[in-house]
Amino acid sequence: MKWTAIFFVLVAVAAAGWYIMQPTYSQTDTQTNEGFVLPAGALAFVKLPASLTEQEKIGASAYDAVCAACHGLNAQGQDGVAPPLVHKIYEPSHHGDMAFVLAAQNGVRAHHWKFGNMPAVEGVTRSDILAIVAYIRALQRANGIN
Repeated sequence: MKWTAIFFVLVAVAAAGWYIMQPTYSQTDTQTNEGFVLPAGALAFVKLPASLTEQEKIGASAYDAVCAACHGLNAQGQDGVAPPLVHKIYEPSHHGDMAFVLAAQNGVRAHHWKFGNMPAVEGVTRSDILAIVAYIRALQRANGIN
């Protein structure tokens, strides 16, 4: 019963966060080589996959609830806050799924970026993290990172 309530609270927070975090474009937005516009502060343009599996959809909701505040909408990163997770540094051959699990559970010392150390993410389960990783991997594949 308690976990069900927590799940529904996370979904509500994710929905509210998604609504609030919808990008708004301003004169400070940056034009990329491909002609796409990055929202101000975003570090990477992220193409969304055409579709997501059920696990990836769950991961997207969980990501929005616990990761997007730092790593940005669709894992595009935020200048001065946290790196984009849709980046070749995080490809599966360099950072396997377990690296994401350990980072979320234990925190991680800064080593690729100059954003400072990442603290452990409180209240997120291993199952949540694995769903989030599935979502991040889907975003990565849609952007040519395999």
